[in-house]
Amino acid sequence: MRLLNKALFGIILAAALPLVVQSSIAQPSPTRASAAQNGSGQASPLTVDRDPVRSPETSGVSAPGTPLAKQGKGYVLRTNVNEVVLNATVLDGHRLVNNLTKNDFKVYEDGVQQTILSFQHTDLPVSMGLVIDNSGSMYKKRPAVNAAAVDLVQSSNPQDQAFVVNFSDEAFLDQDFTSSIAKLRDGLSHIDSRGGTALYDAIAASADHLVEEGKRPKQVLVVITDGDDNASTLSLEQAIRRVQDLSGPVIYSIGLLYGDEMTRGEVRHAKRALEMLSEETGGIAFFPKNLNQVDEIAKEVARDIRNQYTIGYRSTRPMSDPGFRRVEVTASAKGMGKLTVRTRTGYFPSTPLARAKQVATTSRQGKQ
Repeated sequence: MRLLNKALFGIILAAALPLVVQSSIAQPSPTRASAAQNGSGQASPLTVDRDPVRSPETSGVSAPGTPLAKQGKGYVLRTNVNEVVLNATVLDGHRLVNNLTKNDFKVYEDGVQQTILSFQHTDLPVSMGLVIDNSGSMYKKRPAVNAAAVDLVQSSNPQDQAFVVNFSDEAFLDQDFTSSIAKLRDGLSHIDSRGGTALYDAIAASADHLVEEGKRPKQVLVVITDGDDNASTLSLEQAIRRVQDLSGPVIYSIGLLYGDEMTRGEVRHAKRALEMLSEETGGIAFFPKNLNQVDEIAKEVARDIRNQYTIGYRSTRPMSDPGFRRVEVTASAKGMGKLTVRTRTGYFPSTPLARAKQVATTSRQGKQ
């Protein structure tokens, strides 16, 4: 088990640029099982090492989402570091569209049409983070949520790898990347259901881990929560900026916002936050009316991921030009109506981060 330590966000934010967050997953530590075996009943102290993660567009290596070419039983990664890669879902109403060609798409960056260099419509393997709310209000919901998370993985590409982060006012990496359903079940079973909801901190740290450690060509975070963020050091805007800085994952959100546990204002705020996290990264937010709908939503997320187009282009602007680049993708085809394309809204071409390391020791049961 590892800890994504929340306290360090404040330290790093004070030393870094206002909207840049140095967040990552902690270094390896003994598992719960080994902690139990040593007789302490608590997880051993954890060392948290936070290093900046450079944007894939400027890191000198290929981005994890760079298009692949099939070769035998594997894939060959493209090495064009200046290529901007978009994963796009196309809908005709509510129906997925799977028969488009490269010529059916147009890509615009800040209103200027770009030349598409690479195009694929293949069920590429995914590196996925399951980021699950573990706050007190989730206790009775977790069995159904856990079952839906497992079904999502089982409905996905067999070559996918996933990790599990359970978060309340702190976030714990309870299972690192694996394709084992049994290990994912075990990671999901670490239910404390206590404390507040540090959603934005958990997303930023999980995105860091996904970009740094994920080995599959596509990256996804699936976030399930039942409340409004009330414990993060980061703001919503800072969490979104962090993901965009990383040219990072598509975020699919499932908000369990029904019932009378929150005020109407809290529900509106929580819903808007999840919608922004998903829309800005090319995902979608779901708001089931009860737990019985969560499993079908999870399977819908899996279908969406497996039916995306991967589009690559080289910007007409130098990558050295700073600032956010807004991206729009359109699609049209003969015999079809108005098509909707869902992808990330843009990216930052460079992230000049000052190197920073902070070390702290914590355990799941409290600070040592």
